[in-house]
Amino acid sequence: MHGRSLILALIATIISIAVSFSPTNVGSRLSPRGSTIVMDGKTRDLADRIKSVKNTRRITEAMRLVAAARVRRAQDAVLKSRPLISQLQLVYKTVLAACNTDEIDLPILEVRDVKKVSLVLITGDRGLCGGYNSQVIKAATKRQQKLAEQGIDVQLVLVGKKGEQWFKSRTVPIANTFVLGNIPQPSVGSELANTLVAQFLTKEIDAAEIIYTRFVNMITCEPSIRTLLPLSLSGIESEEDECFKVTTKDGKMALEKQPSAGSEGGIVTTPDYIFEDEPADILNTMLTLYFSATIMRCMQESVASELASRMTAMQSASTNAKKIATELSQVYNRARQATVTQEILEISAGAASASG
Repeated sequence: MHGRSLILALIATIISIAVSFSPTNVGSRLSPRGSTIVMDGKTRDLADRIKSVKNTRRITEAMRLVAAARVRRAQDAVLKSRPLISQLQLVYKTVLAACNTDEIDLPILEVRDVKKVSLVLITGDRGLCGGYNSQVIKAATKRQQKLAEQGIDVQLVLVGKKGEQWFKSRTVPIANTFVLGNIPQPSVGSELANTLVAQFLTKEIDAAEIIYTRFVNMITCEPSIRTLLPLSLSGIESEEDECFKVTTKDGKMALEKQPSAGSEGGIVTTPDYIFEDEPADILNTMLTLYFSATIMRCMQESVASELASRMTAMQSASTNAKKIATELSQVYNRARQATVTQEILEISAGAASASG
């Protein structure tokens, strides 16, 4: 009898040890409230997905804040460059109008039969900015196809890594590549300007066009095509841009409309210049400055457009992530409630069968 009691006690000890290592007790120890609920595969997958979506939202929200901080500086650079470009355009137009066009002998102004065009394409170095890069690449592709249909050869000058990644596997020849960066460097603009002028003067190309994204406001950015070479009166008039500056009002982000540079009441004022030297000599010395400043402005407009597009895209991504997390949480709560209900029914059925 004593041996039988010892065997029963040993069996009870083994059962208690086995129960202590059962999954139910593991879940009970890990649960902060001591619950005995064990998540099934469905609820566990939902919990992992909710955690992943929330982590993604933190990343997109951080990227939105970084883009918002950078777009302020980029927009200030655009606003500061517009008065300079506007005055250069006005001076250039006035000096050129004062010259006797029959006596001007400047190769950079020579208009000749176009057989080869250099397309300067400005894209971003990174993605995650909505349709910014795809829109300007699409505009460049359409322009290249249109020129090819007219029998005109095209070479590409790519500013930005995204354009280089897209066109390196295409058949269009790439003449030069440049890095844009977060802040456009004047050295890059000067090098690009000197390269285009040298190719034009040596008659390697007969014209040059730049395709960039014009910054209108924080929501609207338009792919634009501008003729760089040959320089002429056509296409250098002041652009009537709708300009908005990012400000804060009552602790919230707001947009403040800025007046166009060089205009008063919508009327552009033309100054009256007195020339001490020959207008042709003045024109020759200012062409390089005007050309480099024009390219630099296009680069600044593109950077501001990229940052504005990235801020908008990250805002949309954060909003969608929040919405998805809310919907998944509702599904998770319903699945967890169903699991709890099922366990209660099983316990009740077991108790009823034991009492019966």
